[in-house]
Amino acid sequence: MTRRDPDLVRAYVRTSGRTRATRELDLVTLVVAAADLPLGATPDAKRVMSVCSRKGSLSIAELAAYLDMPPSVVKIVVSDLLDSEHLSSPRPLEAVPDIALLEEVLNGLRALPA
Repeated sequence: MTRRDPDLVRAYVRTSGRTRATRELDLVTLVVAAADLPLGATPDAKRVMSVCSRKGSLSIAELAAYLDMPPSVVKIVVSDLLDSEHLSSPRPLEAVPDIALLEEVLNGLRALPA
């Protein structure tokens, strides 16, 4: 088995020994660059910011694939960048279902022949 990571840096070195992100992030959590690259950023933070700046809104899974990094490491790096407000995560709009529409659909389903 060959590793594609050119520098072969262990995950615990990349995250300063941390195993958990400061936020709950899923693989489908979207992030977008919100500010310029922070001064003194780690190489991984620079890579994440670079990809987000070029590609726009990306999920954690997409970032991990583009950077060829473990998703667990990407979650920690992204979490740090979210905490420092260099990345932002767009919140999905909470859609409140229209009760009248739901009742109409339910009545239509009940009217279908069995």
